[in-house]
Amino acid sequence: MFEDVKMPEGMSPQMLEHLMYPKNYGKLDDADGVGVALDEKTGEYVIFYTKLKNDIIEDVRFATNGCQDTVVIGSMYTEMIKGNNTEYAQKAIAKMHDKLGNLSPQQQICADIVFTAFIASLKNYENRQNGHDEELHALKMKESCEVKEDDSKGEENDK
Repeated sequence: MFEDVKMPEGMSPQMLEHLMYPKNYGKLDDADGVGVALDEKTGEYVIFYTKLKNDIIEDVRFATNGCQDTVVIGSMYTEMIKGNNTEYAQKAIAKMHDKLGNLSPQQQICADIVFTAFIASLKNYENRQNGHDEELHALKMKESCEVKEDDSKGEENDK
């Protein structure tokens, strides 16, 4: 679809397609597991919804208030794991890192917030299976995707 389009640096046609037409975006009303990953510094979050049957991910959705990188990674990852078992989905995290290539530190955190939300959804499913009345499972991110200002600019202004 985007073969004739000049790609932004570092973006593949597949990534551009996921950006323009995200897959599996939105709420899944009958989810068996709901997980949230939250960056407290920026307020960015990803909500992951999983529908499981005998350890197979029958359906999966995600939602975010995050940046375009988060949307692209969420779309690509959900497409990769849908229809597979949870063990494959956890191993697919490493495959996604390989597929995405060299990410900036900020993009890496965007990827990690997606994967963390998925892990939280599995924890929520497990907790529900064990009789806990838990609406969702939330995990806070250790690293923030907050853009740090370049200190060297401030030093130049002081001269």
